[in-house]
Amino acid sequence: MWLKGLHMKKVLLTGLLVGYTLAAQAGDYGTVKSEGARYAPVFKVNSTPKLHSSIALIYDQQTQTPLYTKKPDALAPIASITKLMTAMVVLDAHQSLDDEISIDVADIDTLKGTHSRLRIGMTFTRSELLKLALMASENRAASALARSYPGGRDAAVAAMNAKARELGMYNTRFLDPTGLNSDNVSTARDLVKMVAAAHNYSLIHQYTTTASHTVDGWGGRDLRFNNTNPLVRNAKWEIGVSKTGFINEAGRCLVMEAKINQRPVIIVLLDSWGKSTRIGDANRIKKWMESSIARTTRRG
Repeated sequence: MWLKGLHMKKVLLTGLLVGYTLAAQAGDYGTVKSEGARYAPVFKVNSTPKLHSSIALIYDQQTQTPLYTKKPDALAPIASITKLMTAMVVLDAHQSLDDEISIDVADIDTLKGTHSRLRIGMTFTRSELLKLALMASENRAASALARSYPGGRDAAVAAMNAKARELGMYNTRFLDPTGLNSDNVSTARDLVKMVAAAHNYSLIHQYTTTASHTVDGWGGRDLRFNNTNPLVRNAKWEIGVSKTGFINEAGRCLVMEAKINQRPVIIVLLDSWGKSTRIGDANRIKKWMESSIARTTRRG
């Protein structure tokens, strides 16, 4: 009996040490909160995803802990990831989504000189502008939304910064509603909070995962816009929130809320280079989780 008890203590101690090692390798930095969780992730020793993005964070929403981190507190430009915050403050203002807003000269990008198929004088509902800003990352749409915000563009940007503080995003700063300004900066850890908040807005879920959308153009011509994240068209992915971004200073960026192996996770990828790098990294994360997470039923 004494030997059996000693053996059980040895097994328990070994399990605790292995658990500590695996958590450390996964980048765990907080207390696991798994109340109500039926499954817990188990990682193979020395198993980490090989990602090419300069900054990355994979966050398990079920246990509220990171599964992998790579420079999670590095401050970096976030480009059009900004538009998630623009959409949230616009929806928070409870303006009518049926209001018609015309594209104005003030919506032209004079900072980067980016092209837009939304011509001056074209009129869209606020709902359509939200959809175009989120799924197609249309800069003029985001600008028009901020310009028509109560108090105008400056008030919209102020609301975005106030919302960031409310969400605990203390290392985040917004100077414009489109993300064209490279001084719109954040960290991967902060962006997890923003994506989690955005997921609570049903329209943001709907619009960021819409594969394509067609609007009326001039002369009776239809304008078709596609989602900037091709993964929303991939049936193997179950995505709740998606947003891409790119300016030279930021590299190619991607944030997503998705379910992998039925586990809700938030993925943040910043400063990727090469047109397919961020998408490749997302697929590598999916493959890594599917191969290295084993589901173990929690006893009790």
